[in-house]
Amino acid sequence: MDEPPSNWDQQEEENVSLSSATTKLSALNVNANEFVPSFGSGFSFGSKAANLPAAPLPKTPPSTPVVNRHTSEHDGNQVAAVTMSTNQIESNDQQQIKENVSTGEIDEISEDQNERMMDDSTAATTAAATTTTSVNKANTATSSTVPKEKKNLIIKRDIVRKKEPVNIVFCGHVDAGKSTIGGQLMFLTGQVDKRTLEKYQNEAREKSRESWYLSWALDTNEEERDKGKTVEVGRAWFETEKKHFIILDAPGHKCFVPNMIGGASQADIAILVISARKGEFETGFERGGQTREHAMLVKTAGVRYLVVLINKMDDPTVNWDQARYDEIRDKLTPYLKKCGFKPGEDTVFMPCSGMSGAILKEHPGEHILPWYKGPNFIEYLDNIPSFNRSIDGALRMPIVERYKEMGVIVMGKIESGCCRVGDRCLIMPNRTRVEVTNIYYEDIETDSCVCGENVRLKLKNVEEEEISTGFILCDTQQEPCGVGRVFDAQVAILEHKSIICPGYSAVLHIHSAVAEVQLKKLITLIDRKTGDRTQEHPRFIKQDQVAIARFELSQSGQAICMEPFKHFPQLGRFTLRDEGRTVAVGKVLKIIE
Repeated sequence: MDEPPSNWDQQEEENVSLSSATTKLSALNVNANEFVPSFGSGFSFGSKAANLPAAPLPKTPPSTPVVNRHTSEHDGNQVAAVTMSTNQIESNDQQQIKENVSTGEIDEISEDQNERMMDDSTAATTAAATTTTSVNKANTATSSTVPKEKKNLIIKRDIVRKKEPVNIVFCGHVDAGKSTIGGQLMFLTGQVDKRTLEKYQNEAREKSRESWYLSWALDTNEEERDKGKTVEVGRAWFETEKKHFIILDAPGHKCFVPNMIGGASQADIAILVISARKGEFETGFERGGQTREHAMLVKTAGVRYLVVLINKMDDPTVNWDQARYDEIRDKLTPYLKKCGFKPGEDTVFMPCSGMSGAILKEHPGEHILPWYKGPNFIEYLDNIPSFNRSIDGALRMPIVERYKEMGVIVMGKIESGCCRVGDRCLIMPNRTRVEVTNIYYEDIETDSCVCGENVRLKLKNVEEEEISTGFILCDTQQEPCGVGRVFDAQVAILEHKSIICPGYSAVLHIHSAVAEVQLKKLITLIDRKTGDRTQEHPRFIKQDQVAIARFELSQSGQAICMEPFKHFPQLGRFTLRDEGRTVAVGKVLKIIE
């Protein structure tokens, strides 16, 4: 006999648990088929399986079409085909999900599925677009995956490149008003705003130099502003309707003529500035004045057009007097013809005022200047014919300056060829291999540059100490520029007191390079008018004679970049200077060694 429970509650709990276990055992189907796990859409649970609701599909993204990344040339329709197949998969999967999923879960699942499918389809389309080398213009949807920032940069660069680059150098005697005219041009074309000029005017007034404020737009360092004299070649730019002009403001003082030669070597057009004040023109034009020397130097440097600006015509001593203008023009014309210019063809005279801006952009009016009917300065520059540039030629860029700023940066004008970011180049004469990583055209970073442009290039695989002014950047695909230390040249003696014999030394200026050379031997004298050889192996040459001579660099082991004049004129012209004066000009005929 069973023992009685300790209390009646315990007996009641035991009866409930026994009855529930009996109920579960009676409901158990001992004749059921063996359970086989299945992960398909149709689960098998015997006869009752048909009445069960269909299981929802797992939330997995649709399969992405495989794109072959190592294909060669494809048709542009491949991208469209991939996009169509992706869209078809999306629509089929979404339709299947809507059929199998209950109404309460449709919104949540479809949003998740759509996000994942959009990501996968974008990835597939981008992969196809990058592997396809030539895509038709019709596939604009695929090309829209390019980042917007990159597009804007390219568009900005293309707008700048629509205008032809032209380099102009301002030269002339000291205090003729070169920097003032340059600053006035920048103001008239919108490169310098009125507020900045007012700031310059206030600063100049504090130093009792109020009339110099316009020149401060180009004379930027304190030494130049304090003394009122340009030392280094100032750089700025302005634009007209058709052209992009780079201003090279050369120093006028005779102590800084080497700097002026470096600026003139980059110029396409020279602006010879003359002061019309009583006494100032005469000082600059007399023997030893910079007006004469600069006119000869810019012709030697290879400028194609000369504009003679007769400045300070509004001065009280002149007051727009036509007689003074005609006097200056008549005195200058014979000398310019002697230099090689042709007044009326490649040379033009204009009266102007740098302080007021008269004639630079607009005519001051008939009541002030009734006798001048010609074009204004900017209008004349804008209508000069385009220059023939050898864009398809070998890359040649004489380096005029180098400095370090987050890498080595070189500056200069590209004389021929073009350059792109990533190009591998040679720096001659040392044959240093470098790579171009960045290109800066004025204030804009771009990805390419062409001849005629004054640019800054950032280089890698080179140190600043390995580059000197006068080195030349060349491409590796074509023959680099010539290098020589002994060469034959044709020289014309301009000014020298005594005779010149073998052993004579002078300073050679060729493009942006400077080196000391020695005259080794005189080969022949040449008649100025006919060009015929008159005397073989003369013992000496003197002023106003032309000769063919052999020169050698004085420093042993040194070599500079040069080219024969007939092959590459920009790298074949040179100037010889001695004792602060220009002694001779010439052209390279042959590189001996």
